[in-house]
Amino acid sequence: MPLVCEKRGHVAIVTLSRPEARNAWCQEYNERFVEIMPALEEDRDVRCVVLTGDPAGKAFSAGADLKNPRTHTHESVADFIEEIPTRRRQSAIALVSDFAKPIVAAVNGYAIGIGCIVTYCCDMIVASEAAEWRLPQSGLGIIPAQAGSVRLARWVGRGMAMRAAYGFPITGEEAFRIGLAQFLTKPEALMDKAMEVANHIASLPPLAARLTKESLRSGSRLRCPTRCLGICIDSRCWRRPRISKKATDPGANAANPRSRGAERWPGRSMGSWFWTSARSIKGLTRRC
Repeated sequence: MPLVCEKRGHVAIVTLSRPEARNAWCQEYNERFVEIMPALEEDRDVRCVVLTGDPAGKAFSAGADLKNPRTHTHESVADFIEEIPTRRRQSAIALVSDFAKPIVAAVNGYAIGIGCIVTYCCDMIVASEAAEWRLPQSGLGIIPAQAGSVRLARWVGRGMAMRAAYGFPITGEEAFRIGLAQFLTKPEALMDKAMEVANHIASLPPLAARLTKESLRSGSRLRCPTRCLGICIDSRCWRRPRISKKATDPGANAANPRSRGAERWPGRSMGSWFWTSARSIKGLTRRC
């Protein structure tokens, strides 16, 4: 089976396993992702997932299987357009990027093309010193699929993403230096480190871990960070102040300057809304 899934405690390990092809991507990967990712999402015993490549393949994934003549080809433009909704629903990349629980990528060698892009969909990356990311698509006359270069830009910025999109490699040490990888280890210690990270995440209150991921993922796409999930500032705090007749009277509240603003902001203050919401979320996330 080209995609292997095993559970160790509260951690699920998903392994790209085609060692004879350096774990190159294939249709079976997509089919298995469609099968196992929803199941892992519903399994309450699973709190974190580790995605890695079979070490026997000496790579995380060598990318698309270019030996297959059907790779990167379609019968017609019409077929390609008609299949778009199906591909969106059954895309391994979408299933990984939209997965509700934290995913840690353990990159143990070459991550090329689609094998490179899938690591950008994870939440954290543990890299070995032998890891290397490559986006060779522009050299093949195409562009990185699944918004690969855009996803990378969210990790490391536009300039580094542009460099990678034109085929320049990113080594494990450089990935750690620029923030693409959050942990760097010796090749032989990769899975031990990945499991250490995953077990730490799995030890957290599960709903808090999920909300932490969701707040960062959703909030990073918004202009105003105060609208992120987890802050819950009531919209009434930002309404235009109401000026009462009492507040506009020059002689009103003269003896007590501190009360002058009370009429302008009826209801609860912003601070009380914040802390009330924070207490509610804290109680919710500890229910497990």
